[in-house]
Amino acid sequence: MQATFKHPVPVFPLPDLVLFPHAILPLHVFELRYRTLVRDALSRDRVILMALLKPGHELDYHGSPEFHSLGCLAEFEEVEWLPNDRYDLRLRGTSRALTTGIVNEFPYRSVRVEPLPEHPFDEEDPIVQIEKRALLDGYGRWTRRLKTAAGERSAELPSLPQLSEEHPYAGVVNTVCMLSGASARQRLELLSEDSVIERGRRVRELLEGRLRRRHPAPPSGESN
Repeated sequence: MQATFKHPVPVFPLPDLVLFPHAILPLHVFELRYRTLVRDALSRDRVILMALLKPGHELDYHGSPEFHSLGCLAEFEEVEWLPNDRYDLRLRGTSRALTTGIVNEFPYRSVRVEPLPEHPFDEEDPIVQIEKRALLDGYGRWTRRLKTAAGERSAELPSLPQLSEEHPYAGVVNTVCMLSGASARQRLELLSEDSVIERGRRVRELLEGRLRRRHPAPPSGESN
């Protein structure tokens, strides 16, 4: 499948962040090159590619550190321009994508991308419904565990979305993938899975493994 964007897609690489389709990402943008990226993206296709920086990025963060070719396209849902010329964004992941070439390096990188399809599935399939309920149960226990562990500081936790059987299965799976406490490497591996059902099974197993541990690590917000 070929990308249909009129312009090269700006890429926003970050450490420790893997965005998934259907998931929501709040993002505070303060670095000059990425403020420029936001302005340019808003005047064009209103789409950017969120990518994960490779290990060792610290050595060249303000230059052109390498990032993984697999990422997630994101569209702007909300944009708030702040008086100090920074931005608060609300992004929604739209589809997985593979970087096929870098077009520009300055002031930020822009790339050619190839959106990656996922295996189709039937939302009403009994197996999907069973997996969905099991994942929702695990997610509910996970969020309660986080709040209990935080105690009086639970209000300081990042906002955890409420998920229910009313939400589409893919949205449930991908939201949990982002909030399960899995490492960046594990989340990238989950993103590489073409089957949403298999991705759901794998993140459920990861979540159950973390629930068996005594001290879970809470998810963290991201800023550039």
